[in-house]
Amino acid sequence: MYTFQSRVRYSEVGEDKKITLLSILNYFQDCSTFHSEELGVGLNYLERQERIWVLNSWQIVVNRYADLCEAISVETWPYAFSGFTGLRNFAMRGQDGELLAYANTLWAFLDTGRGRMVKVDPQVAKAYTLEEPLSMEYAPRKVPVPENAQPQASFWVHKSHLDTNHHVNNGQYVQMAKDYLPDEFSIGQMRAEYKKQAVLGDEIFPWVEQMEGRCTVALCDQERKPYAVVEFQK
Repeated sequence: MYTFQSRVRYSEVGEDKKITLLSILNYFQDCSTFHSEELGVGLNYLERQERIWVLNSWQIVVNRYADLCEAISVETWPYAFSGFTGLRNFAMRGQDGELLAYANTLWAFLDTGRGRMVKVDPQVAKAYTLEEPLSMEYAPRKVPVPENAQPQASFWVHKSHLDTNHHVNNGQYVQMAKDYLPDEFSIGQMRAEYKKQAVLGDEIFPWVEQMEGRCTVALCDQERKPYAVVEFQK
């Protein structure tokens, strides 16, 4: 398990002075990056091998949103490699060990030269120590495209949405989708499934379905093929 300590910064909270869902997601993503870099199989290593890890799905559950300046610890560990994919858990804890938020993720190992998935490099897999999966209720990794969704105004992908892979960062999709939540919707769980990569200049067409206690947002291309589907539950 890899762990690092932090405090909730002003830049990481919302209007209620509590950490935002996007900040939790970013902490988790940063934690896995730190872990890989410390083991010598981080971004530069993978770039030399023409390989990247691409996130396929998130499931994040929030028990409590940490307060501004609260001390937190962030943890991550992989628990399985299988063929083209890797599975990784995350946890955020308070100073007394309280489990504030936790997550499950599925990652695909991609050959950047050929643009397709390949088997996880044995040297990469060997660098990590597999641990037991977190005891949690694991939701399906696929998030259904809402059937009764309503179209919303389209928007363009800007440079600020991109990450080191030159496509829209997974957290940016979640933030885009979050903008369609009703007022006073407190997120207890978020699931996101990533279907294809959006890049600079792409036009995104949101489709939103509101149901009791749940909101699903499909971020699609002009032909209604989704880049990502994000589901929020109270």
